Amino acid sequence: MDSGRGVRKLRLEELLAASTSRTPKAIAAMEPGGAQLTYSELSLYADEVYRELTALGVVPGDRVGLCVPKCLGALATIFGILKAGAAYVPVDASAPTARNAYIFGNCATKAIVIDVGRAESLRAELSGGDWELCRSPAFEQRQAGFVVLGRGSARADGSPPETGLAYILYTSGSTGRPKGVMHSHSTALSFIDWCSQEFRPEPHDRFSSHAPFHFDLSILDIYVPIKHGASVVLIGADAGKQPGTLTRIIADQKITVWYSTPSILRMLIEYGKLEEHDTSALRIVCFAGEVFPIKHLRALMAHLPKPAYYNLYGPTETNVCTYFKVPANIPEYQETSLPIGKPCSGDITRVVLPDGAEAAQGTEGELLVAGGSVMLGYWNLPELNAAAFSTHGGRTWYRTGDVVREDESGDYIFLGRRDRMIKRRGFRVELGEIEAALHRHPAIPEAAVIAKTTDQGEVQVHAFISWSDQSPPSTVELKRFSSRNLPLYMVPDQFSVVAELPKTSTDKIDYQRLKGFA
Repeated sequence: MDSGRGVRKLRLEELLAASTSRTPKAIAAMEPGGAQLTYSELSLYADEVYRELTALGVVPGDRVGLCVPKCLGALATIFGILKAGAAYVPVDASAPTARNAYIFGNCATKAIVIDVGRAESLRAELSGGDWELCRSPAFEQRQAGFVVLGRGSARADGSPPETGLAYILYTSGSTGRPKGVMHSHSTALSFIDWCSQEFRPEPHDRFSSHAPFHFDLSILDIYVPIKHGASVVLIGADAGKQPGTLTRIIADQKITVWYSTPSILRMLIEYGKLEEHDTSALRIVCFAGEVFPIKHLRALMAHLPKPAYYNLYGPTETNVCTYFKVPANIPEYQETSLPIGKPCSGDITRVVLPDGAEAAQGTEGELLVAGGSVMLGYWNLPELNAAAFSTHGGRTWYRTGDVVREDESGDYIFLGRRDRMIKRRGFRVELGEIEAALHRHPAIPEAAVIAKTTDQGEVQVHAFISWSDQSPPSTVELKRFSSRNLPLYMVPDQFSVVAELPKTSTDKIDYQRLKGFA
């Protein structure tokens, strides 16, 4: 898709090359267990991966799959793929094999770097019979347990015309099949360059890499520190869900820049024992991916008053397209979530009504984004691309599907997803608003709301909550609280109290699983 962006000559792997040239002996990446690579070592490792991939026939424009746990070898593989001129396609290594096989088949990967324990089961699931397990001297010497699946056939039809394709991130699709979001070196760099301007990274900085590589938060985690000769601390999936371990990592590794979903930060507040550790190195805390209930954010800032806090917003399709720098003191009267702020990453935005007309300030509408950080498009989904993009004023705009309004300060207020809007008793109801009201209860750490239609065609609202007090509440108590915070037509019909809400691999609430519980 043409978003009116200019042509950039810089590529992501050149960020590593430039820092290696400046500070070859500086630590580029480390694991909390002690393993680490200097810039020189990481670059050499990436070169070895690059040579092996090209020997297997990988050429510029190809896609290379990545199905491994997060570690130094995985990071080197990403840069090796980029050095080959290919695009990397990361997946959740713990996801069902059939799902990963679909992803790799859908974007016609030429090779797949995979954990040896998963190689045979994946090969059995992959379509086509020409996949072979290839010897990998680079991984045999450096990263025991990684192998390469290669195929001898030429690239399938459907390769994108954009030669600058850098990676494809697959997200859930409304059809039940994952859809591939294509980003170029240019779209990624638009966001990375903005991070450089806003956060002013220094070589002594240590960035957390909490998000898995198949999650869009990883773009900041990887490339911003590498660009500035700083260090990235790789946090694996198991450690990433243990708040006590995370707090120790922040303290022991002297993390200066943290980035994760609000759900993880809430875990740190409640179970991480922040007060027992020295986290004074932290200077920036960023969060994204979901709404951060204001009571949890206040609690975090009380525990960690020193850092600057940023609310970063943007679907995978846009990287981060708006931001809001949190004030040092959030007014006590504020109960609603913070704004998602103003445009960044060189993007421009507009808010439109259902008929496409411009929404007046203060009027809710759908947020549209155009500019440098917007994706190239969805992989091989022309109909979805046609629906996702619109043209106005000589620009191509991505339709986020998110409903916002602009406040008097020019900041956007996130109101919810367009596809989470229901009509109930003649009223339009945004399910996110019900969740926000439930979050106001001091004993409700988490809340998620879904809608379902009965056999009689009635739309009912089902709320799932976790409970921090000893005695679980009755439905009557919960309805009474809801009615004090919501119009009657928005009070949930049903409540379910659970120990913890189910999460996706990227630490967001898994609404699909909740629908199965209803």
